[in-house]
Amino acid sequence: MSHAESPTDHALDELSVCTLRSLAMDAIQQANSGHPGLPMGAADAAFVLWMEQLKFDASAPEWPDRDRFVLSAGHGSMLLYGLLHLSGYDLSMDDLKAFRQWGSRTPGHPEFGHTAGVECTTGPLGQGISMAVGMALGEARLRAEYGQELVDHHTWVLAGDGCLMEGVSNEAASLAGLLKLGRLNVLWDDNHITIDGDTAHSFNEDVCARFTALGWSVSRVDGHDRAAVSAALAAARADESKPSLIACRTQIGRCSPNLEGSNKTHGSPLGPAEVAATKAAMGLDPERFFHVQPEVYTRFQVRNSALAAERAAWEVRVATHPRGAALRERLAPDMERAVGSIAWPSQATGSMLATRKASNKVIQAVGQVLPGLLGGSADLEGSNGTRIADSGHLSSDELAPRNIHYGVREHAMGAVANGLAVHGGHTPFVGTFLVFHDYMRPAVRMSALMRQQVVYVYTHDSIFLGEDGPTHQPVETLQALRGVPNLLTLRPADMAETAASWRVALLHREGPSALCLTRQNLPELERDSDGVSAWEGVSRGGYILREASGVLKLVLIATGSEVPLALAARDLLEGRGVGTRVVSMPCCELFDVQEREYRRKVLPAGAAKLSIEAGVTRDWARYVGIDGASIGIDTFGASAPANILAEKFGFTPEHVVAKAQELLVQ
Repeated sequence: MSHAESPTDHALDELSVCTLRSLAMDAIQQANSGHPGLPMGAADAAFVLWMEQLKFDASAPEWPDRDRFVLSAGHGSMLLYGLLHLSGYDLSMDDLKAFRQWGSRTPGHPEFGHTAGVECTTGPLGQGISMAVGMALGEARLRAEYGQELVDHHTWVLAGDGCLMEGVSNEAASLAGLLKLGRLNVLWDDNHITIDGDTAHSFNEDVCARFTALGWSVSRVDGHDRAAVSAALAAARADESKPSLIACRTQIGRCSPNLEGSNKTHGSPLGPAEVAATKAAMGLDPERFFHVQPEVYTRFQVRNSALAAERAAWEVRVATHPRGAALRERLAPDMERAVGSIAWPSQATGSMLATRKASNKVIQAVGQVLPGLLGGSADLEGSNGTRIADSGHLSSDELAPRNIHYGVREHAMGAVANGLAVHGGHTPFVGTFLVFHDYMRPAVRMSALMRQQVVYVYTHDSIFLGEDGPTHQPVETLQALRGVPNLLTLRPADMAETAASWRVALLHREGPSALCLTRQNLPELERDSDGVSAWEGVSRGGYILREASGVLKLVLIATGSEVPLALAARDLLEGRGVGTRVVSMPCCELFDVQEREYRRKVLPAGAAKLSIEAGVTRDWARYVGIDGASIGIDTFGASAPANILAEKFGFTPEHVVAKAQELLVQ
């Protein structure tokens, strides 16, 4: 696919690359904010990739069989915006002029769903390249299942020094090497510069040797020698035995007479004088801003008709292929229909089962109906209950299995799941202990920011995991999760609520869900015969599980493993003449968006309120009010058997009763 250049072609290509640099400089200078260094330094390599290798159709940016291009070094966003604009995507010159402004389609870092052609949100360094591993895995699995006639694309990444310094990228690259994801190709903008100066101040490892050790194919080129870049890209595409890293040695701020190679170009506008001097050095008119010569548009869009024809041919193949309809359904599943056909498991009232084990039973039922369900765990499969029992484990030799051994790589696990989600064709879920959410929190935040459906299965959700002690007891994590926009945090109390929580997660297509599950066994609860079902209750976030037998005086609000405790305390209080209601609150986020009338019905004014949860109490005041109280843990836990911890931290029916009586006499 290499482009044989004539002298005229060479001059036009040089003009095209210089135009990319010029657009970046102008937009950043006009905004008086941005990062010109990378767009100027990486323009040569990116131009060759887009002209020679990248498969896309600007008129159909969501074409499923397009190549994915991920700008992992998202601070260089003006390079991507320039490429999209010149290639004919729906991104106008006015959009470029509105760079970093309110309401524009050219935000400071690329944002998924905001700008056509942006494959994932990048900004936090290392996230993009790590998500690309998930995209490449998604392509490989679908190609293995549906055939190369229907699934035949590559994943390309432009990463910077910072991306490769962040530990998450090493975790993800290790997994990519293990799985031999040969259609994943990374261009490393090797400019030796970070914000603080030369990378030698903080980073002296041999990156190429590291990636070789991780099982990658590695090459080095002059990133400004477009012929060398072309040859390296062609070789990377041809070698599908392992992922490829191309180290492109570049100069940050390329063509700037006074700042080329300087860290000063990384995160600040060049200034009007230097912009003018750079344009003059490139042979452009320094008095013209946001200017593109017609032949540059033609050069960028010369491939468009051929690529559009390629997409049209793919559409015909899908329409006529025996598995085409199945692929379409896989890429856009009817989740409502699927959820309605799942044989949801149940438990006999009073029987004992940990919610992590209840979740495992649900996973088996869901897996029977959703072929795209793909799970894995950070070396805790047995503890998390994440294995799909009728499937093996995915490997480089066998991509069909639906279980992934992520190893002890929580951070990368979350990012890879995000990549699988944005690629399409899979409903990913991943598991670890709740306390280790902190190791994957950046990836969870990215799921929420991109509104991607990833299900996080968090087990061992409280101090009641016992003897492992406070390092493993997530007293603060539930409230941290509840603070993330677009994320549903679900803490079910039994099998019925666990199944309902999975159902909510599968229907929640506009963001991720976190299922927080117990290590210890819990009883299957009895619900009031005239009350709502567990499904309706969980879908509303909170509901009346057990009503007061007489005049309502007290509402006990509990989640997860503390719901049976609340029920036991209620029985004692009712025996003392205190009309007590128990409200199960598995999902605060869903409860908060219910209509006011419903929320007031569940938590009525005039009744005292006491919350019970084995975690920090800070945010429960919004439910119990200034006159209410909370039983929780505002310290760290301790190492001891669960029953001793319950006694010492006040999670006993007798302590709940005593606290309730104090509250009622105030």
